[in-house]
Amino acid sequence: MPEPTPGPSQGRAAHGAGAALAALVLGVTACWGGSTGQGRELTVFAAASLTDVFEEIAVSFEEEHPEVEVTFNFAGSSQLAQQIGSGAPADVFAAADTEIMEQVVEGEGLAADWAAEHGEDGLVLVTNTLRIAVPAGNPAGIEELADLAGDDVTVALCAQEVPCGAASLTVLEAADLKVAPATLEEDVRAVLTKVELDEVDAGLVYATDVTSAEGRVEGLEFDEAEEAVNHYPIGVLAASGDPGLAAAWVEFVTTEGAPVLRKAGFGTP
Repeated sequence: MPEPTPGPSQGRAAHGAGAALAALVLGVTACWGGSTGQGRELTVFAAASLTDVFEEIAVSFEEEHPEVEVTFNFAGSSQLAQQIGSGAPADVFAAADTEIMEQVVEGEGLAADWAAEHGEDGLVLVTNTLRIAVPAGNPAGIEELADLAGDDVTVALCAQEVPCGAASLTVLEAADLKVAPATLEEDVRAVLTKVELDEVDAGLVYATDVTSAEGRVEGLEFDEAEEAVNHYPIGVLAASGDPGLAAAWVEFVTTEGAPVLRKAGFGTP
């Protein structure tokens, strides 16, 4: 994640700094492109499965707010929650699981004004369901969830502590299947990469990840996926340095960003 732009006075001596300061202010103004000369940075922590859609939405958001730069930290929701709990600076958190958001709310809290209007546990943005992802051409001939339990089938799953891993465990238990994964990954994009590179025969990822792969993997639906629908809450964090801007981002995502989310395969809550 990009480091924040240093303030004009950082690391500069007071004596003889007038010209340097003026040049620096002009440089910052040109960099941000804003008419006020003051850049604003918005830091969004978001589940890895939101990577493509949030980056696309950010382009439109920055066009409407040319003085703003949106920076992201994409990872597994539980990992992000731990970072927030350890004091990592963030303005917005979007998780792939409501329980993880509740943990953040208990420790960090959401901005009071925003929570009063949208809910103290965050606003549910979208839903997502699992798919069996196989490499293009499906070389192992996977047809259904039960095939993942085969002795000669290599499978990638998310670790249980992240939402995609918890959902995978739920669907496997619903199908009464025992699968010995060849690898456990920290987030769903890592599982998708294993499948894309043909390093495993199959993996459990979200429907949206199959869409984002643009043909590099094939996605197979299965009935048990309905047993583990993921709900994605989003909220403005109490520690945000710019809660008004953070609220504007959430509003933008839920309105102008809605078509992008639907196109990517996310469901409506």
